[in-house]
Amino acid sequence: MEFALPAASPPPDLAPLLPAGLSPALTNAAVAAWADAPFLKGLIRGRQATLATLAAAGLDAALAAALALAADDAQPIMPRLRTARRDVALVVALADLAGLWPLEQVTAALSDFNDRAIDAAIAAALAERGAPNRGVVALALGKLGSRELNYSSDADLIFLHDPELVPCRGSEDPGEAAVRIVRRAVAILNDLTPDGYVARIDLRLRPASEITPMSIGLAAAEHYYQSEALTWERVAFIRARAVGGDVAMGAEFLARIRPFVWRRSLDYTAVRDIQSVSLRIRDHFEGGQAIGPGFDLKRGRGGIREVEFFAQINQLIWGGRDPELRCPATLDGLAVLAAAGHVPEAEAARLATSYRALRTLEHRLQMRRDEQTHAIPRLIADRHAVARLCGCKDAKALEARLSAITDPVATSYDRLIRAATPDATAVPADPKPWLKQHHPGLAKLLAPLIANWRQGKYRALKSESARADFEAVLPLLLARLAAAADPATAAHRLDGLLAGLPAGAQFFALLRANPRLVGLLGNLVGITPVLAEALARDPALFDVMLSPDAFAPLPDATQLAAELASLCRDAGLEERLDRVRRWTAEVRFQLGAQLIEGHAGALAVGRSLADLADAAVQNLAPAVAEDFARSHGRVPGGELVVLALGRHGGRAMTHASDLDLVFLFTGHHETLSDGAKPLPAATYFNRLAARLVTALSVPTAAGALYEVDTRLRPWGAKGNLALSIDSFARYQREEAESWEHMALTRARVVAGPVAAAQAVIADVLSAPRDVPTLRKAVLAMRADMAAAKPPQGRFDVKLAAGGMVDLEFIVHFRQLASGQGLAPELPEALDELIAAGLLPADLKPAHDFLARTLIWLRLLFAGARVPDTVPEPVQAILARALAAANFTGFTDQLAIARQAVRMAWAEVFSQGDEK
Repeated sequence: MEFALPAASPPPDLAPLLPAGLSPALTNAAVAAWADAPFLKGLIRGRQATLATLAAAGLDAALAAALALAADDAQPIMPRLRTARRDVALVVALADLAGLWPLEQVTAALSDFNDRAIDAAIAAALAERGAPNRGVVALALGKLGSRELNYSSDADLIFLHDPELVPCRGSEDPGEAAVRIVRRAVAILNDLTPDGYVARIDLRLRPASEITPMSIGLAAAEHYYQSEALTWERVAFIRARAVGGDVAMGAEFLARIRPFVWRRSLDYTAVRDIQSVSLRIRDHFEGGQAIGPGFDLKRGRGGIREVEFFAQINQLIWGGRDPELRCPATLDGLAVLAAAGHVPEAEAARLATSYRALRTLEHRLQMRRDEQTHAIPRLIADRHAVARLCGCKDAKALEARLSAITDPVATSYDRLIRAATPDATAVPADPKPWLKQHHPGLAKLLAPLIANWRQGKYRALKSESARADFEAVLPLLLARLAAAADPATAAHRLDGLLAGLPAGAQFFALLRANPRLVGLLGNLVGITPVLAEALARDPALFDVMLSPDAFAPLPDATQLAAELASLCRDAGLEERLDRVRRWTAEVRFQLGAQLIEGHAGALAVGRSLADLADAAVQNLAPAVAEDFARSHGRVPGGELVVLALGRHGGRAMTHASDLDLVFLFTGHHETLSDGAKPLPAATYFNRLAARLVTALSVPTAAGALYEVDTRLRPWGAKGNLALSIDSFARYQREEAESWEHMALTRARVVAGPVAAAQAVIADVLSAPRDVPTLRKAVLAMRADMAAAKPPQGRFDVKLAAGGMVDLEFIVHFRQLASGQGLAPELPEALDELIAAGLLPADLKPAHDFLARTLIWLRLLFAGARVPDTVPEPVQAILARALAAANFTGFTDQLAIARQAVRMAWAEVFSQGDEK
């Protein structure tokens, strides 16, 4: 399905520029370029010598001359490469438009020039140090790696170096020297000069590209790819090739990491990863899926990427056992897959035809203005121009041909995506062979459990209908267990859940009717211990997910409190305690499920968890007070005030958060209560506060509610549990240390009269302070904390340098030093302090990323230490949750956030800063 140009005569302004002897096909191509490709029109005007070579000696000779110029190191590197690039661009475009070169020859010519240019640039950068071209190599990935480069494509490169061979100057270490060499080589290629550019260099495919240097040592790179790299990097290395510099060194490195790319087992995990990526691409480019203006030739449905993925998925599945299938180029890959019988020959031929047509059209789009574009133009004039370059009458005719090109690709790829899912047929009576086929390595773990489940010992599996429903969902359940971070732990959690289900439970019918809940259940038992343990204690929690609004955002704090109040109406204290616990557990579970399933953001969940705690405190405080008053009456003029501090006060709770509470009371501390057993106000409210702590924390038949921490009260554990507001005010003004004022910045009144307590808090926080003294106290406090609580591993986003604690210290110091930004919620405080010029703007996104990460880690690891090696399923969840392309992207963003906090720390706590 080629795009042939109709015959045409040169217009008067072009004819004088075309040399005699130029072939009719090339003349025809020049006419089309002159009319509809402004970039090529400029080349025709300026490359008369190249046109003369084309007329006299032909395409191959003209290309050879351009490549020879690129390699001629007798001429200055920058202008010669740019001149050669323009010659190559003109020769290749005319050969393509004339239909004289097939796609493979077009892309090979573009790739060969880039190879020469990259090698020349590295050699020049090394020569400037008096060194030969060795010790540094450029690995090409993507289309350059497979010699399928686009007309206006990036060159995706990874630079590696051998520290023993890199030439160093002065006090440079090899890493610094390598980076300077690579930076110079990239500038030679990438910098835009009056002569243009040579190649667009993209270095983002290197490991952790946001934080790693431009060149990576061989040993470090090998360690990364053998132990840490992700599926998408395996896919990228299918097309890896050493293209410049020490090519032999690069080829040796690629040979060493070959087992990372090609694995002998049938790799359906990788297939599912690619499937997921492709579906996300379709979703992301949903607006460019319909054939017409804006359709994305690369990422759209039935586009170039789907042909590439089709070949790569099959190569990953079968290439570990058959080296003949390890072809970098897409067309070669389709051919060998068909020859080996893994893809029907007719289907491979259809895909190859569509791929050639899509790539040819892509080149026609790009050569018009030398643009990195894959989208059908939105302006009608541009669409008509592209259509004419393709030999079509108009845009409508081109779109009709494009539909015929993409439909076979979409059909084949849709079928492959469905086939990529592991077989979900029934598990046979003897499950071991089935398990060995579908979940190799887990047969010993799962077979005994399956046998136990089938024996009818569990109450929920005694009825015939329950067993039928269970068998229907069993393959999906087993697939979810196999994908868990720790399959053994997940399996035993599921076993405990099944054992706890009551007779007559519709649990399996529920799963059968709602297959999406099987995935949720798998995530709960396999990845989130907090929710799994809650579900094991109370399987009825899963019923929450049946509600039509199970994944809808929670109502605001006022509505939540009203909902709980309605639920507890007319309940006595004991019954109220149970109802509050059940309701709170259900909503906490719902929030966790929303987070895991991607229906709620972490920051919103953190606020809702705090609102939930507020509702519980606000519901139980008056009920406990009412019960206490039956014996001791009430204190005239006195009411209990509950302050929330810490993450509760800042409305940023996690699923592992306790409640930091401080209890105050209004009125005079000596006033007697008016009950049958009168008490002085101080005694009365201390006992009442203790009762409320018990109500919030003691387990009942409905489980536990919250852990309550009261150590932030004046004088800590040595002080009274409840103080009068006047005593609290005196303490804060006269005796409190700086850390207590810092804690007070996040104080919120969550129960009782607000005005009096809030006035004291505002007065204390806005009081003028000696900034150097405050700074010294804050730094000493942080040092003490670091000594007492060192960070636990590389993912301790709270205590590690540049973590949440450092960020909180920065904010609280600025709040106290300036009296500004005194909102208890950190995001709001940050906004105000940034607007006032007291903090850098990048601290806000750093806070948001760290806060979201902390909420996720507390859910995924139940508050325990996060291991330095995170299981792959958890890596995938974290990457998705934090909007990263993969786990490496997540760690990159984490490093950036920490760096922003560290830089802000250095700025805020520098001795000369007296803002």
